[in-house]
Amino acid sequence: MTETFSTVATASTPGERAPRTSMRGRRRAIALSVVSVASLLLAGCGKAATQADVTPPAVTATPTVVAVKAAPPKPDVPVVWPLTGVATTELVERPALAIKIENPREGRPQTGLEAADMVWEEVVEGGVTRYVAVYHSSIPADVGPIRSVRPMDPAIAAPLKGLIAFSGGEAPFVAAVRAVGLQVLAQDAGNAGFYRSKDRAAPHNVHATMSTLFNQADANHQASPPAQFSFARTAALATAAVSGTPATNLNIKMSGYSNPVWTWDGPDGAWLRSEGSTPAVAASGARLAAQNVLILSVVMVNTQYIDPAGTPVPETKLVGSGTGLLATGGKTIPVNWSKASVDAPISLSAGAGANALLAPGKTWIQLVPNGSGSFSVS
Repeated sequence: MTETFSTVATASTPGERAPRTSMRGRRRAIALSVVSVASLLLAGCGKAATQADVTPPAVTATPTVVAVKAAPPKPDVPVVWPLTGVATTELVERPALAIKIENPREGRPQTGLEAADMVWEEVVEGGVTRYVAVYHSSIPADVGPIRSVRPMDPAIAAPLKGLIAFSGGEAPFVAAVRAVGLQVLAQDAGNAGFYRSKDRAAPHNVHATMSTLFNQADANHQASPPAQFSFARTAALATAAVSGTPATNLNIKMSGYSNPVWTWDGPDGAWLRSEGSTPAVAASGARLAAQNVLILSVVMVNTQYIDPAGTPVPETKLVGSGTGLLATGGKTIPVNWSKASVDAPISLSAGAGANALLAPGKTWIQLVPNGSGSFSVS
C-alpha cells in the first residue's frame, strides 16, 4: 500500500491541531529552497564577476611640455668684394688683373688708375716710381700707359693668383712672374688687347683694352682672388679710425724724384693724392683717392741688372717683416707687417699684435725704402 502525502488547507477550529505536512510536500519545499539559494548564490557570483570584468576608465596622462630653445639667429655677414671689403649684391666671379703702369711726369695723367681696387707704388731705376694697379671689382674700358715688369712684382702679384699684364722686361723678371703661377699677358709677346695711343710718344703710349685682357684668362686663372687684407664692416670700425691719432697730411719721400702727399678729405671720406704740391688726377679728371693708405718701410737692394741709361735696377724685398703706418678715416696708427713667402699676402698687426683692420674701399700701398726714403705725418 502506497501512501500519498498531501497538504490540506482547512480552517482550524478551536481545540483542533494544525494539519501535518505530507512527506512529499516537505521534499518539494526543501528542493525549492535549495534552488532558491543556488539561484541567489549564482546571481551574487554573476554580479561579482561582472564588476571585476569592467575595465576601469583610461587615465590620460598630462603631456610634458618641453621648452625648446630657439637657435640663435645667424649673423648677417654681407657679401663683399675680396680686395676692397665693400659689400655688394652683384659679386662677379673673375680673376684679379695686375697691370704695370708708369708714373714719371711723361706718363701722367694715367688712364683708368682711379678704378683700381689696390695700387702698389714701388721705386724703380733712377728713383722713378712705378705702379702695380690691381683690378677686380671695377673694370675700366682702357688702362695705360703700361710699362715693363720688375723683380719685386712676383711678390706683389703672386698672392692674387690671377693675371699680370705688362710691356717688356728682362727675361729673368718675366720668368719669375710665370714661375709663381701667374698668367702672363705681355705686349711684346703678342698677347691681344694692347695698342699704342697717338697722344704720346713711345714708350709712354702703350695702353690695353681691359675686356680683351680678361677674356684671355685660361681655365686655371678664372677664380676671384683671395682677400689680401682684413677689412672692418664699416669705416668707423677700422683699426686706425678706432685707435689711431688724428692726421691731416701724409708726406712721403719715395726717392729724390718722387714725393707723394696724401691729404685727408672728411666730406669725401678719403685720402686725396698729390704729386708734391700738384693734385694727382686720372685722365678722366677724377682725383686719385683711397680710403686706406698703407706705408711699409722696406729693404731695397740693387740687382745685377742695368737699365739702358746704365742705372742699376733695384729690387724691393717683401718676403720678411718690418714696420709701417696705416692711415684710415683721418687717423694713423703704427703697424708691423710680415710676409711669409712670395705667394703669401702681407700680414698686418697693430697694438698688442691684434690684426689690423682696414676700412672698406680702395687701398694704396707705398713701398718706402728704409734707407733712402722716409715719411712723416702732420
